[in-house]
Amino acid sequence: MLANPTSEMLLTTLKQLAIKGAIRQLDYQFARFITSQSSDEQLGFIAGVVSSELGKGHICLPLFDRQGQPCDLAAKLGLFGESALALNESLLKVNWVEKLNQADLVGGGGESLPLIFDGQRLYLHRYWHYEVTLAERLNSFGSPMILKPDEVQNLSQHLDHLFARNYRYLYEGINKARQQGQLDMGLCQRTVCDHLDVVAEDKLDWPTIGQKLLDAKTIEQFKVLDELVPLSACVNWQKVAAAVALTRKFAVISGGPGTGKTTTVTKLLAALIEQATAHGEQPTIKLVAPTGKAAARLTESIGKAVSELAVSDELKASIPTDASTLHRLLGAIPNSAEFRHNRENPLHLDILVVDEASMVDLPMMYKLVDAMPKHARLILLGDKDQLASVEAGAVLGDICSFNHVGFSHGQAAQVAKLTGYESLAYSTNSQATIADSLCMLKKSYRFDARSGIGQLSKAVNNGSAQAVDGVFNRPLEDIARFPIDSHHYNQLIQTLVSEYSHYLKRIDHVQSNPNTNEEETQQQKAKAVLDEFARCRLLCAIREGDFGVKGLNHRIERALAARKLIQTQDELWYHGRPVMVSRNDYALGLYNGDIGICMRDHSEGEPRLKVYFELPDGSVKAVLPSRVPEHETAYAMTIHKSQGSEFEHTLMILPPDFTPILTRELIYTGITRAKKRLSLFADDRVMKRGIKVQTERASGLVERLKVSSR
Repeated sequence: MLANPTSEMLLTTLKQLAIKGAIRQLDYQFARFITSQSSDEQLGFIAGVVSSELGKGHICLPLFDRQGQPCDLAAKLGLFGESALALNESLLKVNWVEKLNQADLVGGGGESLPLIFDGQRLYLHRYWHYEVTLAERLNSFGSPMILKPDEVQNLSQHLDHLFARNYRYLYEGINKARQQGQLDMGLCQRTVCDHLDVVAEDKLDWPTIGQKLLDAKTIEQFKVLDELVPLSACVNWQKVAAAVALTRKFAVISGGPGTGKTTTVTKLLAALIEQATAHGEQPTIKLVAPTGKAAARLTESIGKAVSELAVSDELKASIPTDASTLHRLLGAIPNSAEFRHNRENPLHLDILVVDEASMVDLPMMYKLVDAMPKHARLILLGDKDQLASVEAGAVLGDICSFNHVGFSHGQAAQVAKLTGYESLAYSTNSQATIADSLCMLKKSYRFDARSGIGQLSKAVNNGSAQAVDGVFNRPLEDIARFPIDSHHYNQLIQTLVSEYSHYLKRIDHVQSNPNTNEEETQQQKAKAVLDEFARCRLLCAIREGDFGVKGLNHRIERALAARKLIQTQDELWYHGRPVMVSRNDYALGLYNGDIGICMRDHSEGEPRLKVYFELPDGSVKAVLPSRVPEHETAYAMTIHKSQGSEFEHTLMILPPDFTPILTRELIYTGITRAKKRLSLFADDRVMKRGIKVQTERASGLVERLKVSSR
């Protein structure tokens, strides 16, 4: 494309890339604007590259790689071969540091200029401001809270009660082994270590423990382990996470599927309410998630966790169970990127819990933290190993990158006092206060050692192709892998026809028993249909083609029509059509990712089609098809859009040829959407190549979070 580029041809290069779709028209137009304002085509060119990188999720453009070598700008634009060589030959002559330091349109921080250069990274001003301000607020949030000795004692007692040992599962495990004739001293030790989270095995009297368990016949007799296996020899990471959050105004509780993030935060809220009550206060607590579906799941899981708490009914009633979306909490303003709540008009709350925090991009996290009252606590829940947000940034991943640092000596001592765990490691080297706000949950309660889904997600997360093969070579009932060929492709379609027939039959049952006089009953029936549809979903890595969302939605629709399960009559809207909203509509209260199903409504006499959506509070909203925001059919959805959701049976298909979109995080996220069954349709080589690729998003947030007063 470029024979011998000069600086005057740089904008032409961007124009050609925009025409080909390699960069956005927005990127090219921004480059033109900077060039027109500065009369410097080189500056305009690099501004266009920064804009292009932002579109890929990067907050900034680092001018040098980790080895200190100049950034390959041609590669950033997707150019290789002769075109890249020619472009780089021209660009390598530019002293970018000198140019950016001298440019009138580039600032170093405080100036209101379109570009900011901090000596290492080039930013668009707005995103530099988001990053710097967020880091400052998080560092200030992370300062330790001073707890008085009596307060520490009271909180420790609350935690001991809330996280009291439950010997039921240990008892059942020992009894099962006894009935199978497999019970011996070695098995007793392994079972105790697993169920009681033992970390100091060498300090325990295993002959005595083993004999007591061999002799025990009732759960009551297992309580002898309270003394034989003291708390000081164990680490329950859920309890540690709660203790961490009690010592900081900002806390992150991260863990994979089934590690008990919601259970942990529910017990934490109970402890925080007890703490506030002791001071004569009643805290205002809010629960939020990035999408309506994630908020609905949080509402459901928090409600279940509260019902199982071993606390008074009065305390249970004090714990909120209704979650909303971030947009609703902040007060979205139609046709505006701003919100009603901000630093000048902060949120009215004392404690905020944000679930699925990995989905929150940098601008949204900034706006959320900016709207937090100075006294309030912020608790983030999420899986750091999942996909980063669709928009720019990987905030949760950047924050959790400090997990390897460990607690400071003071934090380890404080957490030990609250939990009774004396074996917590600590570091004296790090200067990052933020590390004292982190806790990673490591034990999955959903997937046991025999679970294929749990083993596969761990193998993928470790990037081990050999471990992936090992998982699939075992006789596991909850996972299955199929090759990509015409036979198995058709098998996928027929499996989905069978699975989706259940919700379509549920609709027929609803319609054959209409109660046209009760709107509430109509909503309950719609909720039952939505729940049935949510049992199964096809997840795709890409959007276009036979292996993408669009092609598969079309094929599934045709297959359902051929079986007369739906009647489309070539119309866009038909009875039974599932849709997913793709653009927020603040006026309607429907948001990107919300799922709805089109059904006939008989409540007004003449049947008419309406689309029913489940809202975060569990209620159902009916909308006329003509009013549904921008949307798409939802028999299949992208793995990105599936974040915040879980399905009993998840089917996942990868394209037959490798594409850069296939990464470890994408494949891991798809696998962990499955609750009970996973059917994976993929080429073995393509999948293994994908799990070797880790997503890296350029930002300076990690560096800015290292600044602290530790």
